[in-house]
Amino acid sequence: MSKPYPIIFEPIIKPKVWGGRRLAKYGKHLPADQPVGESWELADLNSTSASGGGGDSAHSPITNGHLAGKTIRDAIALWGDELLGDTKLTDQGGFPLLVKYLDANEHLSIQVHPSPEYAKTNPDAQLKTESWFILEAAPGPNGEPPMIYKGFQEGITKEEIAQAIADGTVPKIMRKELAVAGHCHTLPSGTVHALGAGVLVAEIQTPSDTTFRVYDWTKEYGRDERELHIKQAIECACCEHPPIAMQAKAYMADDMSMMATMPPKMGSTRDRVASTDFYTIDVLSASCASVPIVHADDPGDAPIAVMVPMTMGASMVSESESFDEVMIEPGQTLLVPASIAKDACLRAGPGTEAIVARVV
Repeated sequence: MSKPYPIIFEPIIKPKVWGGRRLAKYGKHLPADQPVGESWELADLNSTSASGGGGDSAHSPITNGHLAGKTIRDAIALWGDELLGDTKLTDQGGFPLLVKYLDANEHLSIQVHPSPEYAKTNPDAQLKTESWFILEAAPGPNGEPPMIYKGFQEGITKEEIAQAIADGTVPKIMRKELAVAGHCHTLPSGTVHALGAGVLVAEIQTPSDTTFRVYDWTKEYGRDERELHIKQAIECACCEHPPIAMQAKAYMADDMSMMATMPPKMGSTRDRVASTDFYTIDVLSASCASVPIVHADDPGDAPIAVMVPMTMGASMVSESESFDEVMIEPGQTLLVPASIAKDACLRAGPGTEAIVARVV
């Protein structure tokens, strides 16, 4: 049996009507002449919804080492607790995180995922807590400023939400924030939300595909109408103030040419930008340095997902040579098994930062 090592995945590309073409500069091979909205970097789902993942199963293929050509599900079966540590699989036997890049050329639909109360009485509905770490924020195709829509304005009631859905005025009652690169927005399940046009994010989420849509911007972008899920959305919608955005002190440059002209930053920094009941997210700056991927204060053993959106040269190395060095290309995502995570370091040249997600 092969020893655990950091595994790299082949992205699963998802064309979307609201998508763009920016993921190409993150190393993604995009189909010609199609808007691409999502790159699923780490997925382990037995099924997906027709409007979300396309209706098929999604098990990320491995591209490196002895398991090349196998999938994340095969790695779990082979390595077991060496990969998972203290982590529990989903009820469907899958890995408990879904990791993506999202490129919103247009506004995504305003939607909500099941609230904890709704999920308790609807066994098929799965909670979905998600975090968006903003990599790029630019005006949309109609000159609209890049925005994050999350939650409702102060004092909005369920009755007013229902009336706004009926009137087609949901955006007017939403809480809006200007999207800023380096900020991380965490959206607990039950938070009504939408990613705004011009925003590109790395997304860490619990692996649920249950979504209730309440507004789809059909007039603004001339889209075909899609089904709305009004009754479910109103029942799930949380009227409380959503968590405030967390900021990373150092964050990714959005263009490799910019990185080439930036002076090297020696040493490393670590900023925790999300802490939930399901995962934590740190942003590491490892420019001209080698930095452990596990935070010294994190308890237990857990696998670590590492996204490296841009790099001028990076690799994953072992302090005790428990695994061979793994080279990282721009845009690649790795999963570091729990048994070697505390021994793993990100070694990087100038201008490299990484998004590090740890299962709780």
